[in-house]
Amino acid sequence: MYLSTTRATGTPAAAGRLRSARVPATVVALGMVSFFTDISAEMVAAFLPMYLLYGLGAGFLHLGLLDGLYTGASALLRLAGGHLADRSARPKAVALAGYGLSAASKLLFPLVGGAVSAIGAAVAVDRAGKGLRAAPRDALITAATSPHALGAAFGVHRALDTAGALLGPVVVFALVAAVGDAYDAVFVTSFCLAMIGVVILACSVRDRRIAPAVRPRVSLRDGWGLLARHPLRRAAAYATMLGLVTAGDAFVFVGVQRQTGLGAATLPLLPLATSLVFLLAAVPLGRLADRAGGWKVFVAGHALLAAAYALLAAEWQGPVAAACVLLLHGLFYAATDGVLMAHLAPHLPEHLRASGLAITQTGQALARTGGTVGFGALATGWDLRVSFVVFAVLLTVGLLPACVFPPDGKETPS
Repeated sequence: MYLSTTRATGTPAAAGRLRSARVPATVVALGMVSFFTDISAEMVAAFLPMYLLYGLGAGFLHLGLLDGLYTGASALLRLAGGHLADRSARPKAVALAGYGLSAASKLLFPLVGGAVSAIGAAVAVDRAGKGLRAAPRDALITAATSPHALGAAFGVHRALDTAGALLGPVVVFALVAAVGDAYDAVFVTSFCLAMIGVVILACSVRDRRIAPAVRPRVSLRDGWGLLARHPLRRAAAYATMLGLVTAGDAFVFVGVQRQTGLGAATLPLLPLATSLVFLLAAVPLGRLADRAGGWKVFVAGHALLAAAYALLAAEWQGPVAAACVLLLHGLFYAATDGVLMAHLAPHLPEHLRASGLAITQTGQALARTGGTVGFGALATGWDLRVSFVVFAVLLTVGLLPACVFPPDGKETPS
């Protein structure tokens, strides 16, 4: 797979640029792993808001807690996954364990019944698997890719990931339409799709290991010591701060559903629009990050999210307003998910790369958990519109220092 059709000019530099435009087979294979895993995950994620709000009669606070758990349960295991990958120099094995755990969790949902706490436990197991695999997977992408093409490579991976996310709600909608209340079929199908991803990872991805003679011994102190590096410390701090004023996706979709007056049965289909925009924009924005700088694209993505919140808080309603919100929401993910990792990865030593990425991901995930729970509490005490006003203002204020005082260090070269 190529991301560029530009012909070489005959110079060594041009030839190097052409080679760097290639997306390695490892990245494509990892993208297919994420493709099947995300079909599986989004089948469950798309179904839960409808099930909780309209099936079990849960309130916004319950939705916020579970949506926050969906985001944050992976947080601490991101650190463990990153450290284990660096210490063992076997990121593939650690990622494989994470993908396998998430796959197995799908079989827990039919067993827990309608208890919100038990559903939360099943979600926690699923997200723990995500936390374990995230940093090792991104380290594998970085190790296999030229520094000149990291933004594009992460864009390709996230595009395949998002293609799976796009199909997940379609699959669950079709299954529910076909089987009615036989929800076990949804979870068993989800498990089977996740296992396809596990098999692809096991058979098609190779570790890029550092020889024991040259690989430094890795300790937890070494990983945390990366925060002494100014670019990582400031980038992690900004990502965490912005995560605190990011509402969970479920609230965005509920807001859009109420903004358009659509029935509750359409709620699982709304993530399709976000995923479609993400799918189409991930590679172009990855290329833009390689050329213009990853941090600029990352900050711009959060500005788009603030605009989406402002639209949800406005009086403007109807399908056009909803389409604008979902467009901005998809562009936010395309501009941030993967772009930050591509920006940071070249600045981290290879033997500690997974740990450094995990530290940033953990801070971001924990912050988003707090933000989602906080948004749910606001929506419970007031209403959705007021909550979106508050978060739009806070997110805009949070972007100011990120723009004025960006992390030091060079952007990924183009």
